[in-house]
Amino acid sequence: MFRAALRASVSGARSLTRARPQYTASVAARSYSHGKQETDEEFDARWVTYFSKPDIDAWELRKGMNTLIGYDLVPEPKILEAALKACRRLDDLASAIRILEAVKDKSGPHKEIYPYVIQELLPTLSELGIPTPEELGIDKA
Repeated sequence: MFRAALRASVSGARSLTRARPQYTASVAARSYSHGKQETDEEFDARWVTYFSKPDIDAWELRKGMNTLIGYDLVPEPKILEAALKACRRLDDLASAIRILEAVKDKSGPHKEIYPYVIQELLPTLSELGIPTPEELGIDKA
């Protein structure tokens, strides 16, 4: 008895689903990358401005560096200079050294990048009194 009722309800449900017309709407492909592309100069200027804020706090500094290091690039020396000066304003030597370590790590297998960045940052490092990880002896892992 239950089987008969079940068959009737299933066949009734099938007929209901078949009775609906099948609409196929074409889905338009959208390109969401139609916005203005940021040039390298604009990118650098945006980050220099971010780290040059006079009221930047330690959290904003760490957030900015985490975001910047998350990109698939090694930051330009002028961005790092602004970040190191922000560390000096905050009197945060540990963050300054972490920034240099992060740059060394981001350089990866390209051994010529890190020495170039340090060479470009040497005047700033000496002006701010920030030692490199190599000078501190903490580069040996």
